[in-house]
Amino acid sequence: MNTLFSFILVLGLLIFVHELGHFLFAKLFRVRVLKFSLGFGPKLIGKVIGETEYVISALPLGGYVKMYGENPDEQNVPQQDREAAFAHKTIFQRFLIIFAGPLFNLLFPVILFFLLFLTVGVPEQVDTTRIGMVNEDSPAWEAGIEQGDEILGINGIPTERWEDVLNGVKDSKGEEITIELWREGQRFEVQLQPALDDAKNVFGEVVEERFMIGIVKDNVIEYTSVGLFQAFSDALAQTWLFIYLTGMGFIKIVQQVIPASELGGPILIAQLAGEQMREGWINLTYFIGILSVNLGILNLLPIPILDGGHLVFLTVEAIRRKPMDEKSQIIAQQIGLAFLGTLMIFVFYNDIVRLFQ
Repeated sequence: MNTLFSFILVLGLLIFVHELGHFLFAKLFRVRVLKFSLGFGPKLIGKVIGETEYVISALPLGGYVKMYGENPDEQNVPQQDREAAFAHKTIFQRFLIIFAGPLFNLLFPVILFFLLFLTVGVPEQVDTTRIGMVNEDSPAWEAGIEQGDEILGINGIPTERWEDVLNGVKDSKGEEITIELWREGQRFEVQLQPALDDAKNVFGEVVEERFMIGIVKDNVIEYTSVGLFQAFSDALAQTWLFIYLTGMGFIKIVQQVIPASELGGPILIAQLAGEQMREGWINLTYFIGILSVNLGILNLLPIPILDGGHLVFLTVEAIRRKPMDEKSQIIAQQIGLAFLGTLMIFVFYNDIVRLFQ
């Protein structure tokens, strides 16, 4: 139940933010909005306010804003209503209306992190020599080192920072080392021999080969109070980091650095949302932020049927000084729909495989 609630909360919020971008910019340029829907399929509840019907639909995997006169070849728009028709707005206005959805998803984390940093503080990782994880079958595992142990020194040289630990292991050049540890109020020593292994970056790429013993630093976080300007500046920096990592992630998938089996769909999102909610609202906030960035960048991909595909159509129209013919747009959208359908089946398959692993 927690997983389902988390999934609906997270995805519903991000879909709302996305569609709100389209809606507000449509209103800004005086386009008549006929329907604002969260979800697809059969209507669950709805209410008409002014000229717009606001709807919550049965399938919570997306949403849409239906605007008057969306079809550029629509001939049935009366002259007096053209001012309210999407197709009769300038290319620049239509571009902004389409672009606003992904833009709102990219800006939303800035608001989230700004409020988080302003109320809780900016997280800073404490430099410690305490061990957060020991890899199985590693030299440290075999020597009896455990999670929570604190490294006091290597070969008689004190270790005050994690960098001292890394250098102490690396400089061993594979020879046996003596590690002094602190556990439950007691000092003790272990001897082990570092093994040559691949050091990888966040995308799983090998960046260098060095001697390691199979330990990971404990992730200790402290929160520092900051003012308005610093909170906003750090929120921008955190969002930009997510944008960079997400963009590079898409590139690495295309380059096959990240295997396609790592792609996840709604089931994985639901699982992760449930886990983050159990960890606390701060973790959930970060998860919403990274997912919002992913949704924004995904929608900007130049795939017909996505916002990015519509932006490509508008760019072509601006260059040609006339819209693409209706047949070409329909064919392109059918290709895009087939691609997204195939991708959806594939990520569902990945999700199901994970469930039984």
